[in-house]
Amino acid sequence: MDHAPTYARAQPLGVLGQLAPVLPVVLLVALLALPVPAEAGAGAGEGGGTGSPADAFSALVVGLALLHVVRTARRPLTRRAAVILGLPVLGITAAACASASAATGLAGAARYLQVFVLVPAAVLVLIRDARQFRVLAWAFVGLALFQGALGVHQNLTGTGASYMGEDIRAVGTFGPTDVMGMATVVSYGFVAALALAFRPDAPRQRAAALTCAGLLTVPLALSFSRGAWIATAVACGVVLLLAGVRRALRAALAATAAAVVLVAGLGMGSQLLQERLSSITQVTDAPDQSVTDRYAMWAASVDMWRDRPVTGVGLKGFPEHRDSHASLALSSGSDTAGAGAEFRRQPLLSPHNMYLLILSEQGLLGLLALAGGWLALLVCAVRGWARVRRPGRRPSGAGDLDCALAACGLLVWQLVDFMYADIGGPSTVLTAVALGGCAWWGLRPRDSYEECETYETHAAYEACETYDVGAPNVTAGAR
Repeated sequence: MDHAPTYARAQPLGVLGQLAPVLPVVLLVALLALPVPAEAGAGAGEGGGTGSPADAFSALVVGLALLHVVRTARRPLTRRAAVILGLPVLGITAAACASASAATGLAGAARYLQVFVLVPAAVLVLIRDARQFRVLAWAFVGLALFQGALGVHQNLTGTGASYMGEDIRAVGTFGPTDVMGMATVVSYGFVAALALAFRPDAPRQRAAALTCAGLLTVPLALSFSRGAWIATAVACGVVLLLAGVRRALRAALAATAAAVVLVAGLGMGSQLLQERLSSITQVTDAPDQSVTDRYAMWAASVDMWRDRPVTGVGLKGFPEHRDSHASLALSSGSDTAGAGAEFRRQPLLSPHNMYLLILSEQGLLGLLALAGGWLALLVCAVRGWARVRRPGRRPSGAGDLDCALAACGLLVWQLVDFMYADIGGPSTVLTAVALGGCAWWGLRPRDSYEECETYETHAAYEACETYDVGAPNVTAGAR
């Protein structure tokens, strides 16, 4: 009983110290709420998308992670994590050497290393336990609520991006040149909120998370992004399946009711939404010009790969080789306007399919390295979920179910969305953060002391009291 007063006094400082390492990552997510310059919305093929404040701050996050490793004198990554996160370097390096110019190759390599290697590794290092992971997940939800509220306002006031002749498309602060930006942010927040709703013994968090998920259905619908809708539906299905049938049904009913009340009940763009939904099934029968362009660029990507099957045409080489491989059905570009921007003809400089972009620019070597690493990460995340679902083996892990669901759901969303989108624009840095969070769940050491439910109870405080001074909890068999 003598420890109780000490625990009461130490708890606030202990919680603050526990959350400190992940705060730079949270700030990185928060910076995506700032408006970005128009040139920062360039796609992957344009060589742009690296001029936002969040992209600049991501370099600082990587530096802080390196400083954290030096200060704690701990091995930053396990062998498995080093292999999975370092595997893309092989394809990226080979494709950079195959680029048309050294400057283009270096710029492309820097972008790929930032998104798929450096930032994910930094997030993996800075996240120490389940509480910090939940803070990051709630940061995703908070950013989604902000961008979503702005997007709904744009739709209601006619100040969004142009869609079907009206300025009603919700794009948030990302502008008409990055229409997938807000859709990505809101989708991340929706999946994270749904996963957080399954945290055991946390009724307040469950209620708040379900409320947020219901609210986010509105801006997600008003983004008019078919790819985001499909990816979100698949990811939510995976989350509900992994959560268990009984709880999944309750959450599905609550989400459906919220969607009906907020979207159908309020009549927010219902006719345009129905037309957009029906167009998903018409991609082969009567495709619109955007679908025709996408098919043409996909075919061009495969044709580029046939020319150079091993290393591809080089990083950022798709725009240069597009016209010589694309069919006559490809238009000159897409029209963008609204959301405070003038009318602009946006060139089609990427295939809007991450897998085909990698295949065309990095060849089979790059695709196997990147996609193989993502698949391995997904397997590790699912294995982590399986351990949580067997509380007999690790009783303290039963409370981490929401973390497992968030990691698996976000990773599935990204892998599905990559079939309809590629990297480019300010929202890309959020993809890197999400991959890092998923990597923490799937690649953390199984016997790591960070798995303790630190400060959740008095017993947990006693078990992990050495965490306060930054020293590892030395136990028998610990590495």
